[in-house]
Amino acid sequence: MIPLKDDIPSSRRPIVTVGLISVNCLVFFYLLSWGKEFQNALFKWGAIPFEITHGEELTPQLAFFIPLSLFSSMFMHGGFLHLAGNMLYLWIFGDNVEDRLGHVKFFVFYILSGLAASLLYILTSPQSQVPMIGASGAIAGVLGAYIINFPNARILTLVFFGFFIRIARIPALLVLGFWFILQLLYALPSIGSTTGGVAWFAHVGGFLSGIILFKLFTLF
Repeated sequence: MIPLKDDIPSSRRPIVTVGLISVNCLVFFYLLSWGKEFQNALFKWGAIPFEITHGEELTPQLAFFIPLSLFSSMFMHGGFLHLAGNMLYLWIFGDNVEDRLGHVKFFVFYILSGLAASLLYILTSPQSQVPMIGASGAIAGVLGAYIINFPNARILTLVFFGFFIRIARIPALLVLGFWFILQLLYALPSIGSTTGGVAWFAHVGGFLSGIILFKLFTLF
């Protein structure tokens, strides 16, 4: 299923959501302009679990303050489809969560969700020497906040049935609930993985932290 649009209007302009999308796109195209050095950028600014758990640089020639990679990695993407998929989800669901939290709280919420997502992945794959990049952990936090706020929102969704494609309006609880279950099913067999690929546990961690953080943020 691919979400296309929701039916919940925002009462204020989603300037943080738009800003985050813009920064992610600018960083991607900037790094893409590096050409053959693109891979070096991933190892320099991506979050590598082994480096974080051991406090040791794997590539001294690309040295970067290791803790800061948890932040920089959130704004990096490995390819256009990776970027486009993440930004689509952020555009559809981010504005309404930002509307509920307000601009400043939403930005802090987004960053904290991303950090929590990264830390859960690192705990489950502490020996991995593959850079973890992408905004999906932080965006998963946005999805977690959305599902508890707008479970009955109707999501215009592209649904695939084998070779057949249909567009349907589906409750957010089903769309995002299905998404989370899928992430969890892929995540469990990946515990301890050192081969890279999709950081499934970052998605799980982001989603759950988004639910918890939103509840905490609304107390203040």
